[in-house]
Amino acid sequence: SEAYFARLLGLPFIAVMPASTSQDKIRAIENYGGRCHLVAQAADIYSASQQLAHDSGGHYMDQFTYAERATDWRGNNNIAESIFQQMQRERHPVPHTIVVGAGTGGTSATIGRYIRYACHKTRVRVADPEYSVFHDYWRTGDNGLISDRSSRIEGIGRPRVEPSFIRSVVDEMVTVPDCDSLAAMRVLGRLLNRRIGPSTGTSFSALIPLAQQLQQAGQTASLVSLICDSGERYSQTCNTEGWLASRGLLDPVRQSQARLEQLLGLGPD
Repeated sequence: SEAYFARLLGLPFIAVMPASTSQDKIRAIENYGGRCHLVAQAADIYSASQQLAHDSGGHYMDQFTYAERATDWRGNNNIAESIFQQMQRERHPVPHTIVVGAGTGGTSATIGRYIRYACHKTRVRVADPEYSVFHDYWRTGDNGLISDRSSRIEGIGRPRVEPSFIRSVVDEMVTVPDCDSLAAMRVLGRLLNRRIGPSTGTSFSALIPLAQQLQQAGQTASLVSLICDSGERYSQTCNTEGWLASRGLLDPVRQSQARLEQLLGLGPD
């Protein structure tokens, strides 16, 4: 979206991203006139962005710092208010739990703040992928944590604690193994008859145990998650068996997928 608006304004746009970013996503940015600057380590994107802005006389759009304040979390058609409006005609209009991932941290911050502002009893569960520091930060409060590896689940998980991730408005956090995220992506895509992305799979995987707990307790409630990425941009990465095999994920994903299909009463695809 930034590349699109930069082109409308006649401004050059440079996106700094890890070298592991999918080619489909890179092409999408380039199709809108943007340029992609790739770095070997995810933790280097910040210094590289600042250096590029300095060298070019440009502006560093620091979304990781300002995401939590970019929208009015009290309302005004933000994502949290929209969720509760869409749930109004459901049997259980106030969700028991909303499950999301965290990239900038802006989504969980907006939802968590809105819930407290509106005095709802809804809980916020954040699903974190492997190699992200958010879960450990939420657990320990250590904002100096650094990971030396990039998240394999694009769009969520960070190598450092981002300023927009507001730990105090998150009720629960879980780390989801990447094989479970990718298996859930496949299974949910089959259920919805559409291609979805891996970060959606992460949230869906973290939602399943909650549904099991409610069922075992004989409770009925609403659980909410988001389809936060489309699968079309991953046709050359996590949607291919070659990509999975090269990262040692193919067999674990197949096994996790079989377990999830059995749990949901689905036959083999």
